[in-house]
Amino acid sequence: MVSSTHRGEVTSRSPFAPFRHRVFLWLWLGVVISSIGTWGQTVGAQWLFVNDPNAATIVPLVQTASTLPMMVLALPAGVLADAFDRRLMMLAVQTYVVVVAVLLAVLTALDLMRPALLLGFVFAAGAGMAMNSPTWQSLITELVPRGEVAAATRLDMVSVNVSRAAGPAIAGFVIALWGVPPVFALNAVATTFLIAVLLLWRRPIEVRSDRERFLPALRAGGRYVRHEPVIRTMLLRFVTFVFPAGAVWALLPLIASRQLSAGAGGYGLLFSALGVGAVVGALGLGVIKQHLSSNSVLAGAAAASGIAFAGLAFTSSMWVAIPLLVLCGFGWSSSVATVTAEMQLFLPGWVRARGLGILLMVFLGTQAVAAPLWGLAVQYFGMPAALLAAAVMLGVSTALVGVLRVPDSHDLDRSPLAYWDTPRFVLEPEPTSPVVVSIRYEVDETRQADFLSDMQSMRRSRLRSGAIRWEIYRVGENPRMFVEQFEVASWQEHERQHDGRLTLEDKRIEDATFAHIVGHPHPEHLLPADATDVTPPGS
Repeated sequence: MVSSTHRGEVTSRSPFAPFRHRVFLWLWLGVVISSIGTWGQTVGAQWLFVNDPNAATIVPLVQTASTLPMMVLALPAGVLADAFDRRLMMLAVQTYVVVVAVLLAVLTALDLMRPALLLGFVFAAGAGMAMNSPTWQSLITELVPRGEVAAATRLDMVSVNVSRAAGPAIAGFVIALWGVPPVFALNAVATTFLIAVLLLWRRPIEVRSDRERFLPALRAGGRYVRHEPVIRTMLLRFVTFVFPAGAVWALLPLIASRQLSAGAGGYGLLFSALGVGAVVGALGLGVIKQHLSSNSVLAGAAAASGIAFAGLAFTSSMWVAIPLLVLCGFGWSSSVATVTAEMQLFLPGWVRARGLGILLMVFLGTQAVAAPLWGLAVQYFGMPAALLAAAVMLGVSTALVGVLRVPDSHDLDRSPLAYWDTPRFVLEPEPTSPVVVSIRYEVDETRQADFLSDMQSMRRSRLRSGAIRWEIYRVGENPRMFVEQFEVASWQEHERQHDGRLTLEDKRIEDATFAHIVGHPHPEHLLPADATDVTPPGS
């Protein structure tokens, strides 16, 4: 296999256009097969204790244990994926997943698995997923051209939901015939296919002499999200959907066994209905997006899911529940694929894996928190009341269409743009020493209000690209003079601002602000007092 080098920007309307790129196709297939094993393993873990007297607590906690690692590891995984070879990272993670699956199978077959031990192993498997997801999703943008990133993201959602449909169905069949241990073994076998694909992929070796240190890179990723209002809006809007909509994944074993009186085979069928709806949503989203904005798609997904939840609250029939679950899956996939694609397109390359790690952290962390709460709601108020409460919350999420607006990012240029002048120093800055950039502006009295207003956008630009502190001052001796100062934790970090972190959007912010000043800005770099003089002797 060879690495894809096509970087054209021609956008195809076909939802399968990314499959023209051979590496993407094979990796996608590997992820599908591996994910089938993962979802089958999740079903096996949930079904292992479905008849336990404490099932209402244990079963939702299985989902919590599988998703909680995202709250801890997704952002660190994004840091590592931005810094190291992503192919090697995925290889290491898949090897780890195989070891966990084999141990699960052996211990369960020996009848040594207890609820606490099972939750520990599920947490360990979730840690592998946490390390893998940001790495794979950030790889997508290098495997296909930008014009096909949204389609590739939807195909990634197809892979997730094909596996969600096939994995539980296969697991239900295997459990009915041979019990739970073979399901865990099946996950180990499925994961080896992705390992084989990764071994065959000859990705060009990246030489990164200026690799970011872990902790500064971790802080930089969090700082970018904290100071980018568009990303914060996407995440908040996503939470308002995932918290109630995730109830279907947490409660489906109980819906199957208690409300619908279905066995393992029926549970697999219901899970498959969710997966089928999700696949239809992912494949049809490209057509829907030709007519609706991302904001409208998210509102429609929440409304459809709310209607489905309300219907589930009042039915005890499998044949009524199945189409309602298809609708739930459609809404789920449409929402997740839309937010993920917009995040991938909006985030600059230097922070993309970290931003996607934060998205996954919020996504699965919300489910991890919500799952036991929905379990408690069922235990104290009953299944119909819990499902109706979720329907009401989804109605609230729909109503937020006019408040938390998610923009379409397809036309944004997020490539790095090096437009700052290289400073000429007579003092030698140490790579790890902090630096304060001080810039003087002369602003006419009639333009000062507009200048200060635009400076707030400048503040966000400086902070999200690396500054840890930002201030604007007015010179007491000259009311026409203003001084902007921002501090960067190290000279190395400031060099990254110069060379790879700024985009066309940052330049537009500067141009709009500088339009209000008289003459040119006058920058200075303030270094520690003990910085070394590098002026040649006698000069």
